[in-house]
Amino acid sequence: MATDVVMPQMGESITEGTLTKWLKKVGDTVAQDEPLFEISTDKVDAEIPSPAAGTLQEIKIAEGATVTINTVVAVIATPASELAGGPVIGDGAGASVAAPAAAIPPKPSFQPQPAKLAGDPGSDGAPAGVAAPAAGGGAGVDVPMPQMGESITEGTITKWLKQVGETVERDEPLFEISTDKVDAEIPSPAAGVLTEIRFAEGSTVTINTVVAVIGGGAAKGAPQGLKPQSQAGGIGTAEAVPLTSTPAAAPVASAAAASSAAVGEKVRSSPLVRKIAKDHNVDLGQVAGTGSGGRVTKTDILSHLENPAAAKAPAAVAAPIPPSAAAAPAKAAAPLPGELVPMTKMRSIIARRMVESKHTSPHVHTVFKVDLTRIVRLREKEKAKYEQRNGVKLTYMPFITRAAIVALRKHPIVNAAVEGEAIRYNKNINIGIAVALEWGLIVPVIKQAEEKNFLGIARAIVDVAERARGKKLAPDEIAGGTFTLTNSGIFGEQFGLPIINQPQAAILGIGGMSKEPVVVTDKDGTDSIAVRTVQYFSLGFDHRIVDGADAGKFMSDFKAYLEGWNEEIG
Repeated sequence: MATDVVMPQMGESITEGTLTKWLKKVGDTVAQDEPLFEISTDKVDAEIPSPAAGTLQEIKIAEGATVTINTVVAVIATPASELAGGPVIGDGAGASVAAPAAAIPPKPSFQPQPAKLAGDPGSDGAPAGVAAPAAGGGAGVDVPMPQMGESITEGTITKWLKQVGETVERDEPLFEISTDKVDAEIPSPAAGVLTEIRFAEGSTVTINTVVAVIGGGAAKGAPQGLKPQSQAGGIGTAEAVPLTSTPAAAPVASAAAASSAAVGEKVRSSPLVRKIAKDHNVDLGQVAGTGSGGRVTKTDILSHLENPAAAKAPAAVAAPIPPSAAAAPAKAAAPLPGELVPMTKMRSIIARRMVESKHTSPHVHTVFKVDLTRIVRLREKEKAKYEQRNGVKLTYMPFITRAAIVALRKHPIVNAAVEGEAIRYNKNINIGIAVALEWGLIVPVIKQAEEKNFLGIARAIVDVAERARGKKLAPDEIAGGTFTLTNSGIFGEQFGLPIINQPQAAILGIGGMSKEPVVVTDKDGTDSIAVRTVQYFSLGFDHRIVDGADAGKFMSDFKAYLEGWNEEIG
């Protein structure tokens, strides 16, 4: 009997792991729960125990590979189930080849290879529409539209990150999709050459439909003039742009990435890239990322290791780029006056949900002005030490979130929801944090927020916001919210009247912060005018179950907690 060994999920939000070391080799016996291999994820490094006792029959994934959770990485066999030809070892891309029952061949020493652009002489890529060799020959590997949640039946391809003829690594981001639940980058299921793209950007495709092919024959670009397909009622209608490689854009992308790294932005990369950088003592901030959103790819880090001086050059040459050339992409993407542009998948979903919410809940809003002078002074005094001590910036959001949690505990009806003719009093406080994106709005959820202290809340807010902007949220991370915070005050408004995020009963709008003259009363009852820092907060609530008195009491306790802040911030 054989037992599959899978890549485990090392946390609710973890979707992949890098296999850093095999602790056993093919042919070795292993006891149940004995450490079998080591992995590295965004959150933790860990030894993974064997799920069964027996012989390590097959290793499917080589050291250094990054694979999605639940991928089979090895097979444990009992003596009776061992193959006559001996154990086998995978080639790192899923296919298995016969191997003696000795050891895995020694891992080759690190040999960085120069990055190759499609169409370059001697590259293994080719321009779109030109035959490209299959990866290793044989049949190609189909790339299906994945199911990004239990209720998801389709997804819209918003961007291809690789073009026909380009090489792609296993688990390297291949395309971006948008669904009812989440926007995400989809990794390649295999390494090789992208030989076929079957759906253009903007196409809405049902799950499990093949959207591309890796390897397997001549490269097939999307035909010129292909319109985005719209299965199951999708909305794509615009003409597709030719799906071709654009090597000339690489220097501009590199310059932009180097520039962003220079100002201290977090560098986007995979666990494998971070491991290579760590092993070779490389600061990823000095590596020009050519991937989506400035992501540092495996090719980028290998090119940097081969020629570090050249990798820094784009930052120096970024300035001479003519303003007209730098602005050209933005002009091409911007709609023209009078132009009719179809809504994106996310925009159409937001539109539908907002209308549904207004039709479902009788909205009422109440606005409170809160004196935040005490918190402002505390933050100014502690923010430098706080960041140095905890590795996260001290913002106002954790203060506001903690005050909301305290008030929700006292007034559970505000944390409730309507279910038919009944009221669901939620067991936990799951706080949704609205994050504005360049392409829309998304609300990741901090689950069981009532169990977190101030520092835990601060870290969780930074984490979900960064991953929302990086399209790294899993579907379950934007579901199950019981109360939402939305911070429109960052754009300068005094306060807003937000729409409830169904099926929740309330939403807290965070307004702008400003200094105002305020009448203050001392302990002796003497009034005076002082300059105080104030902020406006608006609570939108569902009047079916939350009365004005409930909302007023909730906001009064929220205000009192902020104005009398005495909680340790960590």
